[in-house]
Amino acid sequence: MEERVRMLSAYALGHWSVRDLCRRYGVSRDTFYAWRKRQMSGAPDWFVDRSHGTVSCPHRTPSALADEVIALRRRFPHMGPRKLLALLQRQSAQTAWPAASTIGDILKRAGLVDTAKRRRRALDQSRPFTEATQANDEWSVDFKGWFRTRDQQRIDPLTISDSYSRFLIDVQIAPQTIDGVRPVFERAFRTHGLPFAIRCDNGSPFGSHGAGGLTRLSTWWIKLGIEAHFISPASPQENGRHERMHRTLKAQTSKPPADNAGQQQARFDAFRRHYNEERPHEALGQRPPADLYRPCQPRVMPERLDDPWYDADHQVRRVRDNGEIKWKGGRLFVSEALAGELVGLSELENGDHVVRFCNRDIGLIGPDGRFRRFAPPRPPGPMRPKAAHTTE
Repeated sequence: MEERVRMLSAYALGHWSVRDLCRRYGVSRDTFYAWRKRQMSGAPDWFVDRSHGTVSCPHRTPSALADEVIALRRRFPHMGPRKLLALLQRQSAQTAWPAASTIGDILKRAGLVDTAKRRRRALDQSRPFTEATQANDEWSVDFKGWFRTRDQQRIDPLTISDSYSRFLIDVQIAPQTIDGVRPVFERAFRTHGLPFAIRCDNGSPFGSHGAGGLTRLSTWWIKLGIEAHFISPASPQENGRHERMHRTLKAQTSKPPADNAGQQQARFDAFRRHYNEERPHEALGQRPPADLYRPCQPRVMPERLDDPWYDADHQVRRVRDNGEIKWKGGRLFVSEALAGELVGLSELENGDHVVRFCNRDIGLIGPDGRFRRFAPPRPPGPMRPKAAHTTE
């Protein structure tokens, strides 16, 4: 009310145009002229709000239910009307909760809706996944973009999620090194069992430009019987489900960042519990991921890893610490990521030799004695030539 009086008083002084006043006070011209008309009528209460609603409405939401909606929104400020409705229905299925659109109106009237202009959703250009049909078929892993806490500590959140259920396996602050992330994966494998595949990008410590895209970390995965699924370079949309989770994680845990690393990790832990157990997911029928994450027969992580076994027609070589193997009286560089591991070499009809690690072909040795490394397999999509790079 005070703003209306100040606005029309400023207009009466003649120092402001209608357009500038409307912009300054955030109202439309129609609203300004409506207020001006009521002021000119001479009514003493011209600046008081007038109710445009009906005296009574049989369909109006009971105030007790509206209060519960508002309380839940304040508890989960990042949830929209549909997720709030799903959560309310889970809490009390017998209650006649208002529709999602009505919940949206309740939130608007309570001033709990961000009126900032929403960004239009981009067209979906992601390539199809090899569909996971049950929990632990495939996990997705990545590092969410790093940031600093208020005491200037660098935070690198390693995130692991189940592709089938969206269950968030872990969010852990860890250095972006093989030694930094391996303990996180060991804990996840022992707690949840081994997945059949892990989807990741090509960056360190997951992937490399070497033979098969392998690093010491993905070499370890393969020895455990886990396929390493590398997305195409600069194609985060091929890990789209995980990337969408990252946006939610960022909004709810790092804007603004915590005071220190310990407090930031506590935020990540609380977010993971909420995301898994409480937050409804539209793609899951408004159920939280924990309702679907039920591994049928979890594969147990072995205490000891044996060397890989190769068919009798393979020549077996141990990779030296510098990435070389013995070959026809000399030495041939294959991959430092395989240092200490056994590789198998199988001769083809044309005289070439395929170099394999476990069940993955990583390169080709030609009759000239040169090793050509294979690029890693890519997710399903338009046909692309299989890249091969030559090294001496």
